[in-house]
Amino acid sequence: LGDFYEMFFQDAQLVSRELELVLTGREAGAIGRVPMCGIPYHAFDRYAAQLVAKGYALAVCDQMEPADQAKGLVRREVTRVITPGTVIEEELLQARQNNYLAAIVRLRGSKQTAWGLAYADISTGEFWVCQSEGQEQLEQELARLQPAEILLPTEEGLGLGLMRPGDSHAPLGLPGQYTYTLRPAEPFELAVARDNLLQTYGLRSLEGLGCEGLPLAIRAAGGLLHYLEETQKNLVQPSPQGCHPLLRPPRTYQLTDYLILDAQTRRNLELTQTIREGAFVGSLLWVLDHSRTAMGGRTLRRWLLQPLRDREQIRLRQDTIQELLENPSLRTRLGSLLDSLYDLERLANRVASGTANPRELVALGSSLSKLPQLAELVAEAQTPLLQSLQQVDPALVDLGRRIEHTLLPSPPPVLTEGGLIRPGVDPELDRLRQQVEQDRQWIAQLEKTERERTGIPTLKVGFNKAFGYYLSISRAKAQQVPKEYIRKQTLTNEERFITPELKEKEARILTAQTDINQREYELFVQLRQEAGSQAAAIRQVAQTLAAVDALFGLAEVAVQQGYTRPVITADRRLIIEEGRHPVVEKSLPQGLFVPNSVRLGSPHGPDLIVLTGPNMSGKSTYLRQIGLIQILAQMGSFVPARRAE
Repeated sequence: LGDFYEMFFQDAQLVSRELELVLTGREAGAIGRVPMCGIPYHAFDRYAAQLVAKGYALAVCDQMEPADQAKGLVRREVTRVITPGTVIEEELLQARQNNYLAAIVRLRGSKQTAWGLAYADISTGEFWVCQSEGQEQLEQELARLQPAEILLPTEEGLGLGLMRPGDSHAPLGLPGQYTYTLRPAEPFELAVARDNLLQTYGLRSLEGLGCEGLPLAIRAAGGLLHYLEETQKNLVQPSPQGCHPLLRPPRTYQLTDYLILDAQTRRNLELTQTIREGAFVGSLLWVLDHSRTAMGGRTLRRWLLQPLRDREQIRLRQDTIQELLENPSLRTRLGSLLDSLYDLERLANRVASGTANPRELVALGSSLSKLPQLAELVAEAQTPLLQSLQQVDPALVDLGRRIEHTLLPSPPPVLTEGGLIRPGVDPELDRLRQQVEQDRQWIAQLEKTERERTGIPTLKVGFNKAFGYYLSISRAKAQQVPKEYIRKQTLTNEERFITPELKEKEARILTAQTDINQREYELFVQLRQEAGSQAAAIRQVAQTLAAVDALFGLAEVAVQQGYTRPVITADRRLIIEEGRHPVVEKSLPQGLFVPNSVRLGSPHGPDLIVLTGPNMSGKSTYLRQIGLIQILAQMGSFVPARRAE
């Protein structure tokens, strides 16, 4: 409503309490005074972040026409529903952590519960589906993902609506620490969900996605897509055939593709946070994350929580680290270039959804224009991942240059106030700017001209938003003004006047400035739409860059901490010579940690060691160290040891 988002009735009471806002009221005819509170529209992201963090969903209702052009009530519509799992605003997200929206469909059998899981991050475009059995396995996946919101069809819950963590009626058999949204069952029905997937991605069959024979996974994916279509009305616009504005086509995975880590193991090994404080510092990820971009940090986190079981994939990651280790010059220059890149994954979805602001578009253009430099840097690379950066899509380079040539390098965050477009981009815009500049120069000369003409040396030209431009003259000299001066305002010490010519120039300036702002807005939206049409290609490049950045970070750790490349075998051997605990080693002064070894797995050693010793002698450090080295090896990293198999 004007410059504010207003809430009324119970919404006002709830929001004023949760955000500590002043609760006021407004007369509403026969029903009397109703509760009301509000927030400035430009502060929306900050307040929305607080409400989403508390597990609330927000329906955003916007004016759909200028108030001065409305006939009767200004037309308003609900343009978006923001829920914990559907945020894309930078202020509402953690830069180095995914924000997952998940959907679950369960089928209870006499012995096991079969389930389908779909999860997506609409800020990056990731979309995954899986189908398996066992309640424990489902809970392990949820613990790995830590989804911000989980969708369930109504047969899974008690009714429609959002259930925040700690609600007394959690969905049957599911952990209570998540936010659940109970949805109508129809979008989760197999036929409806399948049709939704086929139509959305322009497919004739789901075989290419790998989920044709996974009905529960299909149902979960269809329900998730429908939820986005319903809640993100202004984001999910028609896209080219085979493309979704927010999500890539879903990828199918099996639990057996990865090393299974239950929640207790992740907690005890302190993979992403410490047990006592829940802090990042002191975790394994704290040691490993030397990536230069947020997208690289998110990739590394996913790899750590989902170690590989395919030896070939592990070897490919190791090969890239090895090449970076053996080429310090390449590693140094690559680090500098990665430092200059922005979060392309999330920028791609911001332009695809039409929500990117001018500064985000500038960041996108700057990053895309670096792609040729990256290609030149890795021209001699030998490993497949680095080689994939050698071929640059000319359309993306052209887009980056076009953005840089169109937008000013430091545009304002607000779209409608001008200051976005460089000179020389649009002839009509340049003409309007020249006209405004000439009129302003005339006004700037007016003070000198009128002082000489009237003989009043203290005459000044002023401006304020209420009256526009005016001539200010002291009360003592007010009798000397020419007859064509029109008195506009009387103050204690001065009189303010206007002239017909001054008002004519002012009207020309204001009209032209409005036209300038509108033209700049149109050019920006056109450029943003052009960028949005390339979102799929940008996501593809971003995915490669994120993986390269994650491996670059692992190479940096290997150099700094003296890690070595482990040999991954197909048998049960576990041989570590002079291994070190990666976190304890980094927490101690250099060289103070005492290395130790292990040899397990027949025929190379025993299958079991009974580890004894007094309290505080390092038994738990030894145990955790072996587990961490195993996980590092299977995520494709080098390990803290002299030698390891």
